[in-house]
Amino acid sequence: MIHQSQVEELTYHLYKEAVIKLPSDVKKAIENAYNIEKDETALLNLGAILENIKIAQKQGIPLCQDTGLPIIFVKMGNVKVENLKEGIIDGVMKATDEVPLRPNVVDPLTRQNTGNNTGRHIPQIDVELVEGESLEITVFPKGFGSENNNALKMALPGEGEKGIKDFVLETVLAAGGKPCPPIVVGVGIGGSSDMALKLAKKALLREIGEYHPEERMAHLEKEMLEMVNATGIGPMGMGGRTTALDVKIEYADTHTAGLPIGVCIQCWAARRATGVLKP
Repeated sequence: MIHQSQVEELTYHLYKEAVIKLPSDVKKAIENAYNIEKDETALLNLGAILENIKIAQKQGIPLCQDTGLPIIFVKMGNVKVENLKEGIIDGVMKATDEVPLRPNVVDPLTRQNTGNNTGRHIPQIDVELVEGESLEITVFPKGFGSENNNALKMALPGEGEKGIKDFVLETVLAAGGKPCPPIVVGVGIGGSSDMALKLAKKALLREIGEYHPEERMAHLEKEMLEMVNATGIGPMGMGGRTTALDVKIEYADTHTAGLPIGVCIQCWAARRATGVLKP
């Protein structure tokens, strides 16, 4: 049995790690961008980002004032878990109080703040059933400067790969500097409308530089990364070589009459942390 208190503590520690310490693959990608950049303004912005990362980790404070909407991905094997949902909620509340996190969660109409980053259907918890005897929790604090630039298109089947690439480029151009580039672009293809956007978000959990295991999708990722970086939007939207650190694709089979395309944009602070519990 995995106890509620274990889920709470793991969620708390993962949230603390995620908002303070940028994953090493993301930090390395930003350093690489700095090393190849030629534009002076882009170098200034990338340098400021790297200094921000360094100070946050040294002082133990969040990388960004927007500590995100709490989104939790769970991979659940053949294990018994006591009050999984309540444990995650308690962990988020504890992180809000002790890290601390900015309370971001509000009623969508009255805008009344709940004060603890929990609320109706929040934290957003995605549970995937997997093999094995463990419980894996990934904390994904999603800032809304980037989230507000997500997009969905219910494309026609005949639009194919060109339609996908055109829509991704259109979405990135519309976002411009608003999501604090350099960004990571998640692309979800297929399924239903809601599934396409969920796939796009789950794509962002993969490490920078880790291509899709299927060659055809990996090739499409590389093509779209080149296409996005050719826009010249650059760091913070002020010009440069690096608009995106990576483009990630996840896909599902879909209905014969449709081609859903979801695009989920992540800012440079691509925060995530994963931990595993076993009985």
